[in-house]
Amino acid sequence: MTGRTIGYIVGSISSSSINRRLALALARLAPEDATLVEIPIKDLPLYSPDYDADYPQVARDFKQAIADVDGVIIVTPEYSRSIPGVLKNALDWSARPWGQASFDGKPTAVIGTSGGGIATAAAQQHLKAILSHYNAPTLGQPEGYIQSLPGLFTEDGEVTNEETAAFLRSYLDAFLVLIDRYVTESVAA
Repeated sequence: MTGRTIGYIVGSISSSSINRRLALALARLAPEDATLVEIPIKDLPLYSPDYDADYPQVARDFKQAIADVDGVIIVTPEYSRSIPGVLKNALDWSARPWGQASFDGKPTAVIGTSGGGIATAAAQQHLKAILSHYNAPTLGQPEGYIQSLPGLFTEDGEVTNEETAAFLRSYLDAFLVLIDRYVTESVAA
């Protein structure tokens, strides 16, 4: 399959986020037949069931952005051994109203970077549990625990280490295989 569009969600709203740099690196390294586009989360209000009867436009746009892509990569930092609250809030918006879950059947991948040796392993495990509940087919291998050493990613997403760049390319290739499998199955159905 060609011409796939992959959305990415950066689980940090920090202007200096190393995870945003990782997301930009993925976009730069994507093969020619894939385009990565950001699905922003910073303007979503705190979710409340009070909104279920009348979603604000920013939440409708967020859900539509997920619907418009072939798959979603969630690039998450790790805050206190879990995902950031802003990311959990976005996921709550995606799951509501009842019966209109955005990630149901949507191929999804999880990756993240931090300065620590285990990178974002604990956050990713929490995130994968949430995505499992949402019925999102999630990339299992390779796992994307990237230790961000100083200078690994430039501000515009250039990767300065060729081994890391090669890994990120193979990660994207594996995710495209997952996307193609689900897109093919949905077309055949």
